[in-house]
Amino acid sequence: PPELHILNNCSPGQLEGLCSFLQLSTCPEHLLVRFCSWLLALTPDLSYTSAAILAEQLFLRRVLSLAQPPSRHLMAALASFCSKYSQPFCRVLVAAVLREPGEGAEQTKLVCELVEECLEPDCVRMVLSQVLEVPLSEKLLPVVQAVLGRQEVLPPKLFDLLVLTLCRQAPAFATSLNYAKLVTAVLTMYQSQVS
Repeated sequence: PPELHILNNCSPGQLEGLCSFLQLSTCPEHLLVRFCSWLLALTPDLSYTSAAILAEQLFLRRVLSLAQPPSRHLMAALASFCSKYSQPFCRVLVAAVLREPGEGAEQTKLVCELVEECLEPDCVRMVLSQVLEVPLSEKLLPVVQAVLGRQEVLPPKLFDLLVLTLCRQAPAFATSLNYAKLVTAVLTMYQSQVS
């Protein structure tokens, strides 16, 4: 709809106000899919800041409150949004999931699914760097495993940080099967770089 061009002309504060007025954070999920398809067709593309605000308004509350697997409508909306605005999406949503204390099993599975199926290689590397910025926990090991499963070439600094983090954290994961799988994956995939 032509009305959506207003999204390109809003200041960040105005956009937050508009999202609140339209109740985008609580709109039904089947409408969320349609809204995201409209966003993909919008020209010119949204600015980074606008996309980050929309990622927060559309998805953050929904994802952080997941207690069961996301609906197919929510997954379709997430995949759609990620296909065009994955950088701001990762900065807002993935970072919030990684910082969230506690189990967060559904959130972790969701991030793994996005890493495996939706994100571009540069965003996959961004997710790994975000994981390595927070203390490693059992909850985050599957995310690192999903990143490694993509078999992307890691920049030397990021790879060194990964190895260093795994080495430093080893005592805390002495009995963790997920940690053992992760170390095995690193040794298998990057054997030429590991000394």
